[in-house]
Amino acid sequence: MAGIRALGALDRRLLRRADAVIGVDEVGRGALAGPVVVCAARLTSVPRDDGIRDSKTITPRQREEAVLRLRDAGLRWVVCEIDVELIDRLNILEATRRAMRAAALSLASPASVVVTDCLDPGGLGCAVLSPVRADASYFSVAAASIIAKVHRDRIMVDLARRDPRWGWDRNKGYGTADHRSALDRWGRSPHHRLSFAWTRVLP
Repeated sequence: MAGIRALGALDRRLLRRADAVIGVDEVGRGALAGPVVVCAARLTSVPRDDGIRDSKTITPRQREEAVLRLRDAGLRWVVCEIDVELIDRLNILEATRRAMRAAALSLASPASVVVTDCLDPGGLGCAVLSPVRADASYFSVAAASIIAKVHRDRIMVDLARRDPRWGWDRNKGYGTADHRSALDRWGRSPHHRLSFAWTRVLP
């Protein structure tokens, strides 16, 4: 796309010395309700696709279309969902790290390089890079962020169909004004995180 720098140069540089680049990203860590979704996406070459960018910078339709293009390009990926019970039992950081390790280990080899967005999952047995804003710099991480976002949004829309009171089809579980208003009116659901401060004080 004109005016937007295409991602992929950093991934290609890593592929000169690695058998694959595994981009890992998560969606939903800051939400009040719903799962955290982690995606690991494996590249052995980088598709030419200027539309693959940080999922937060593109529209829902663009994300859906990007997932189809990534599938057609032969990208391999694994998605892990972290449910509310595990988040509350472990804490959000450790639960996310566990899911990142599980997703990455299912695709990586000792000769791979795993790239994550700031958070190092540890214990992968291969090289790991964790730069800040990796989803804006690495094709692999941007792809993982898009896939995770599409997957999680579908979950939240489905939950909203079953019970529309909290407006999850609109807010995707994040603490928007309408979500907080619904919490004041209806209290928490089984899909709300008890360990998060906003929901801890509610019935």
